[in-house]
Amino acid sequence: MRVIDVVTEYAIRYGFQALGAAIVFAAGALVARWGGALVQQRLERQEMEPPVRMLLVKGVQAVILLFAVMATLGQLGVQIAPLLAGVGVAGLGVGLALQGVFSNVVAGLSIIFTKPYRVGEHISLLGVEGDVVAINLFSTILMHPDRSVVVVPNRKIVGEILHNFSTIRQLHLKVGVAYSTNLNEALVLLREILAQNADVLTDPAPAIRVSELSDSAITISVDPWVSVINYVKVQGELNQAIVERFRAGHIEIPFPQREVRMLSTA
Repeated sequence: MRVIDVVTEYAIRYGFQALGAAIVFAAGALVARWGGALVQQRLERQEMEPPVRMLLVKGVQAVILLFAVMATLGQLGVQIAPLLAGVGVAGLGVGLALQGVFSNVVAGLSIIFTKPYRVGEHISLLGVEGDVVAINLFSTILMHPDRSVVVVPNRKIVGEILHNFSTIRQLHLKVGVAYSTNLNEALVLLREILAQNADVLTDPAPAIRVSELSDSAITISVDPWVSVINYVKVQGELNQAIVERFRAGHIEIPFPQREVRMLSTA
């Protein structure tokens, strides 16, 4: 009977504290959820990057939950001040262990606010290139031209040289013609080839020029603009069209040749 009495005494003494603590925490969790939804609705009306919106919503929820936990511990009779001191020391150790994670977050916020590139643009950095498909707090995700996914930590991006092609790229094609070629005729033919390809942009206008006088050929540079998505396709189409049209127009594309003479020693 003494055991039952002791259990009953403790249940009466601490049961209401535990029930009150549970109610306080449940209320705090509901308020955090409601507050996050309210902030989400307000921020969706603003022009803001999705990662920033998500960070603000999670931050509001975390702050509300922190106060709910402190109120819950206070309801249970736990001294908050020593607990906060211990949490601060533990947080310092965790912070030192997660320096790389925090540096990625800081770099991600820098990228989000300064906007050196946006989702949908084509960029090149650190020896890789691709279309930006997502900008997160920890990393930037690229879709490589070979359709593989490249995940770049944000701390590797900030401070590095970045080439942003945006949504269009310029092709750099070269073709050599014989010195006996009528250059005006060759240039007109090249302009026709570009005009007949629907994926070649007219603005900016393509650049066609004689760029080099080499040993065995006159080099003509053909530099049209195309959308990033058509870059590889148009490059192949134009190279093929140039070869076929030059053959049909009897325009010679020379190749390097060397003439070797054997001198008699007699």
